Amino acid sequence: MEKVKVEDAVGMILGHDMTQVIPGEFKGVRFKKGHLVQKEDIPVLKSMGKDHIYLMELGDDECHEEEAANRIAQAIAGQGVSYTQASEGKVTLKAEYGGLLKVDVDLLYRLNNIEDVTIATLHNNTVVEAKSKLAGTRIIPLKTAKGNIEEVEELSREKELLRIKPFIRRRIGVIITGNEVYYGRIEDKFASVFKSKAAEYNLPIEEVIYAPDDPQRIAEAIQKLVETGIELILTGGGMSVDPDDVTPTGIKASGARIESYGAPVLPGSMFMVAYLGEVAILGTPACAMFNKRTILDLILPRVLAGEEVSREDIIALGHGGLCRSCQECNYPICPVGKGV
Repeated sequence: MEKVKVEDAVGMILGHDMTQVIPGEFKGVRFKKGHLVQKEDIPVLKSMGKDHIYLMELGDDECHEEEAANRIAQAIAGQGVSYTQASEGKVTLKAEYGGLLKVDVDLLYRLNNIEDVTIATLHNNTVVEAKSKLAGTRIIPLKTAKGNIEEVEELSREKELLRIKPFIRRRIGVIITGNEVYYGRIEDKFASVFKSKAAEYNLPIEEVIYAPDDPQRIAEAIQKLVETGIELILTGGGMSVDPDDVTPTGIKASGARIESYGAPVLPGSMFMVAYLGEVAILGTPACAMFNKRTILDLILPRVLAGEEVSREDIIALGHGGLCRSCQECNYPICPVGKGV
């Protein structure tokens, strides 16, 4: 890089974008890379605090920051991910459609360990809408060795760093258990909670079945929903260790495979994940009626995206699994569930 006074730069070409900041009015690129400096640019440059500018000379084995950022973005953008062209040396990656963002965290570490390379992403398993910002990338200096970018490209051929999984499980059924609700002793509050959760994904609840505290009746309700083509069953109530809470027994009696019962997440520790064939069953404890966000909010989008959530996935939620019960809930802009 050659440093010259702005007065001596007339007729020369800028080697990088130059940002102008006018507080409260404007922040953006004032002069782009490749701009031929004119005499009238000198006072503008000086108002930007630039008494000197860099002119760049690239060696055959070097890559300019904008080319580098464009190539990195192209390498790391997987299914459902688009990207802008570099501006001020940075590229933004966005979602082409709504769904579940998957980030290969191990690969992200390896890529950021390459000299000069920086990639910042949202957390893995974040629910995103179309056009949502997912990540940004740039190199630190104005140029870098081509070998660094080639290493990014090589590693990214093996795995996708960023991809969007669409929500493919769309048919949801609900079973509300408990004698107190079934026999009309109290009004049900659970179905409305499930309807609200499904509405966040623009999905309806196709059927709600009420069952007493009878494992066989619960099992029959599950089997009925499966026979109608339901892809996800949400059960509400009866998940504790009390003698009358028999929903886990009923889920098992249906023939479902119990993947996990109990979770290191608060609220939501009595949560169950089970599968009857391809149908996912999420046994949801009563805390979902009284807390705005629980473990259901962490698992539901992954199941809707077609993932088979494992016991290992549930265990991993312990790091960051404690809700702080904030007076004003800002989930998902919140650390809960972000430890994995």
